[in-house]
Amino acid sequence: MNITDIREKSILISRYEDPVLPTGGLTTSLVAVTTDVVRNGKPVIGYGYSSVGRFAQGGLIRERFAARLLRAPKGSLADEEGTNLDPFLAWNTMMNGEKPGGHGERCVAVGTLDMAIWDAAAKIADLPLYDFLAQRLASAPQRRVRVYAGGGYRYPCNDLVRLSDELRRCVDLGFTHVKIKVGGAGLDVDCMRIEAAASRLSGTDCLAVDAMNLYDQNTALQAAAKLAPYKLWWFEDICDPLDFATHARVAKVYASSVAAGEALFSQAEARLLVQYGGLRSERDVLVFDPVHSYGVPGYLRILETMTANGWPRRAFWPHGGHLFALHLVAALDLGGAEISPFAFSPFRGLPNGSIIENGRLTVPQVAGIGFEIHAEAWDVFRRVFM
Repeated sequence: MNITDIREKSILISRYEDPVLPTGGLTTSLVAVTTDVVRNGKPVIGYGYSSVGRFAQGGLIRERFAARLLRAPKGSLADEEGTNLDPFLAWNTMMNGEKPGGHGERCVAVGTLDMAIWDAAAKIADLPLYDFLAQRLASAPQRRVRVYAGGGYRYPCNDLVRLSDELRRCVDLGFTHVKIKVGGAGLDVDCMRIEAAASRLSGTDCLAVDAMNLYDQNTALQAAAKLAPYKLWWFEDICDPLDFATHARVAKVYASSVAAGEALFSQAEARLLVQYGGLRSERDVLVFDPVHSYGVPGYLRILETMTANGWPRRAFWPHGGHLFALHLVAALDLGGAEISPFAFSPFRGLPNGSIIENGRLTVPQVAGIGFEIHAEAWDVFRRVFM
């Protein structure tokens, strides 16, 4: 039971459905982890990618973490029965010799490979990832989970018209809750965007906004005052992720929910958020991205830290809009998952045949993560690695 090959390829991704619109050259890493297990005459391969919002991690993946996995002694990555990979042992192998700190990019490289290893292990077990993970953790999985649509980036032209149309399409797909972007264009523009989006929903309490860490303390407090009357679902990524003082100031005066954690990547940073961020466990939201947080083992440590400090699992809504997070939500009975219906091709949307009903989605019942039944994603993996 061994990993025999690991390949990585960096590709461009876009925040917009139309990839011509500029988004700063965002990239992500695709990985394929080949095992020596053969099914139907072919080796079992696990696939993963680096989520969205950061950049590809090709150098770290190829030269550091994949190399450690490929150098691992024969059989050292196998479970106790010797019949499957043990993703936790693989994670320990990747992190062997790493020093504390340095989470900013290393965590994404490890999380990318971790996704592919879990995909491979679940396929070897012939189980959907959420079921396989729940068995490993002795948890009670939830096959049907809450989801919301992430997107709502500011369009370079005709913004309000195009935003309104995007929200209409989200509702047509079965979403009841949506998240859009604010910040960077003035509070009056933000309010117009909120009102245009909310008009397509049942109300402003079904709308979250994401400031993409743009505010400093003064502008964050101004925004909180301006947005308070809308009673939004949540107010996300208000300021620099390590500006805990501003988080705390906003949480003290903003009555509705705030969301944080997307750009915090480790258990150590989660502890700082608990200690200094001023967030309120009874109402606020945690949006740590499992891929950006060192994968499943790192995410579980963050979950352990937050729940030990009084946070309920329903407060966790992982960032990323990807199938990997969807499986973790189901396996760990978290609050819900983000889906990107239009942004970040080829990973936007859902596997073929998926239906969202009243804001809920049934997790795909295929072995592994399910990339093979996601037409757009599978086409890219197939073209790159086959």
